[in-house]
Amino acid sequence: MIRKALRWMRQRWKLTLAALVGLGLIGAVVFVIGVTVWEYTNSTAFCGTTCHTMPPEYIAYQQSPHARVACVDCHLGQESVLRAIPRKAMEVRHVVYALTQDYEVPIYVRSMRPARDTCEQCHDPEKSSLDSFKRIATYRATEDNTPLYIYLTLKTGGGGERAGGSRGIHWHTTNEVWYYAPDPLRQEIPYVREVGRDGAVVEYFDLESNFTAAMAAEKEAAGELRLMDCIDCHNRVSHLFQAPDKAIDEALAQGRIDSSLPYIKERAEWALGDHHQTTAEGLAAIAQLESWYQEHLPAVYAEKQGSVQEAVAELQQIFTEIYFPDMEVGWTTHPDNLGHKEFPGCFRCHDGKHTSASGQTVRLECNICHSIPRQGGPGLPAPLISVEPTNEPDSHRDSNWLARHRQEFDQTCTGCHSTYNRGGADNSSFCANGACHGVEWVFAGLNAPGLRDILPPPVEEGPAAEEETGAEGTRFVPRIPHPLSEERIGQCLNCHGLEGIVPFTRFHVEESFPLSACTECHQLAPAFNP
Repeated sequence: MIRKALRWMRQRWKLTLAALVGLGLIGAVVFVIGVTVWEYTNSTAFCGTTCHTMPPEYIAYQQSPHARVACVDCHLGQESVLRAIPRKAMEVRHVVYALTQDYEVPIYVRSMRPARDTCEQCHDPEKSSLDSFKRIATYRATEDNTPLYIYLTLKTGGGGERAGGSRGIHWHTTNEVWYYAPDPLRQEIPYVREVGRDGAVVEYFDLESNFTAAMAAEKEAAGELRLMDCIDCHNRVSHLFQAPDKAIDEALAQGRIDSSLPYIKERAEWALGDHHQTTAEGLAAIAQLESWYQEHLPAVYAEKQGSVQEAVAELQQIFTEIYFPDMEVGWTTHPDNLGHKEFPGCFRCHDGKHTSASGQTVRLECNICHSIPRQGGPGLPAPLISVEPTNEPDSHRDSNWLARHRQEFDQTCTGCHSTYNRGGADNSSFCANGACHGVEWVFAGLNAPGLRDILPPPVEEGPAAEEETGAEGTRFVPRIPHPLSEERIGQCLNCHGLEGIVPFTRFHVEESFPLSACTECHQLAPAFNP
């Protein structure tokens, strides 16, 4: 009996050991498969290529600054596996929607993780960034594709208490700003709340909306106010569909399209226009550029056939990156909030008509986030970029100044600015800045009726001490903003010549001028009067 019992125990032990080994092997296989599946479903290849709804976003992602950042780092957040698993499980519904085709196009992301769980894992919001100089190359739709360059400095700013307080564009990342947006793409913002470091609260309401303080309280109670973070501006930083005009200018500036091809900017804009129903139709329309040059400019085509064909190939590539007709996605369907030209962007709040109870507005000023842009190019004077405003009068610090300045003008303006053809866009003076006046700012609220009601009446121009009259009318005489002395007699044209900083005007009929001739028209600024 004892022997049987021992034999049975040995057999049971072997069976138990075999079962444990089997379970261990099965567990190991399941673990390996699970980890492999987890890693694969977290990969960019799975997110971008497995699902037939993702080509637009995947192609745009590959062209972005985040092309080496995994999709899950932004869409799930960089957290522990245990916390990521529940979020991952919730995303399984998207697989079901794709398999059953239960979705509407165009597809938009419904929600994103807060920036503190994603962006700020790499980008420190407390970091203060230096200003940077930017030169933007644009081309006109003319025969010679006339280049026009915009120069400005970007005041990236940022920084917390250790950096002496936040400033510039990244002021928004270190200060508490809440807002309400009724639309899912957050393009309409009728209400903004700013909470100062001392706890003081200032509320701004869009003058053209019916949003009230009572409605703001209701939205706050319902948890519908949003705390502004990185994604509110950088919403397309990883999936940007460029506007055709920008894409063409970039290709011309980088030499991917030959800028010496006559009318190439004009023809490229037409070819990339939003009037193609399918990808094949768009690519075929672009291919017709070659036959257009053959028919209309045969001599040019004979000389630059290779350049024409390269332009066609480049434009076709651009088309496949910004238009996806099958998914009804294009550069116009997904707003880019980083800027204020093609989409509202910054002007969603900084439009000049978000006003507080005290009459202050969310500031609409060029030089808060960047310097006043200046233009340069063939036939234009070399631009002067002011890094910081100096001797800025109190009127310029008024939060409504940009809306007021066009109707408040007197001879004191000439102490700092050249005012010839003020309000024009020919870059003949500071006040004829084509980068400001030559653009239709669709989303700025400068003409809002409610804003006009709260602004003071226009200031009547007082008589100027000296005036200059010509074909364009009368202008105030500008003051010279730098010292002059007898040692500088005759040297004005070293800078102020036909190709100098500011070209001399039609009134200058001599090749050189003594100091006395210059000061006959140009007043010395009082601070520099020797």
